[in-house]
Amino acid sequence: MKKQRKVFQALSMLMQFGLNMLVPILGLTLLGVWIGRKTGVKWIVIPLFFVGALAGFRNCYVMAKRIYEPDHKKTEDSE
Repeated sequence: MKKQRKVFQALSMLMQFGLNMLVPILGLTLLGVWIGRKTGVKWIVIPLFFVGALAGFRNCYVMAKRIYEPDHKKTEDSE
C-alpha cells in the first residue's frame, strides 16, 4: 500500500511539472496568435512562445527548489 502511494505521488509530481511547462507556453502562444490576427503582426507569436517557455522553466525550477529544500528552512519560514 505504501509503495502504491509513492507511485501516485510521483505521477502527481510529474503531471504538475508538465502542467507548469505547458500552461504558460500554450497560453502565451495563443495570446500571440490572437494579437497577431488583431494587429497584423504575425511574428509576435515567436517571442511570446519563448517568453512562455522561460516562464514554464522558471515555474518548474521554483517547484523543484521547494521539493528539495531542506525541512529546517521550511519551518523557519513559517515562524
